[in-house]
Amino acid sequence: MIRPFRHKDLEAFFRKGTRAGIQPAHAGRVRRQLAKPDTASSAQDMDLPGWHLHPLSGGVRGHWSVRVSGNWRLIFTFRGEDAELVDYRDYY
Repeated sequence: MIRPFRHKDLEAFFRKGTRAGIQPAHAGRVRRQLAKPDTASSAQDMDLPGWHLHPLSGGVRGHWSVRVSGNWRLIFTFRGEDAELVDYRDYY
């Protein structure tokens, strides 16, 4: 289950379908990617072809990232079986 979101527009997109704050071209992929952590029990459950799951380091150590498109990423942590601090950002 996804617990707190860091990106409030992403949370509104997940809960209500509101696209404000989400790149229109990313909506379909982001929707699919958000459906997975809502049912995943670990970060490794997000390791699907083309998503490029990888752990982050430095100031975001303990977070994981999946590629949305280009430089855009969904970033999250897992605590137990819950995805937390889910964010959507232009990473580079």
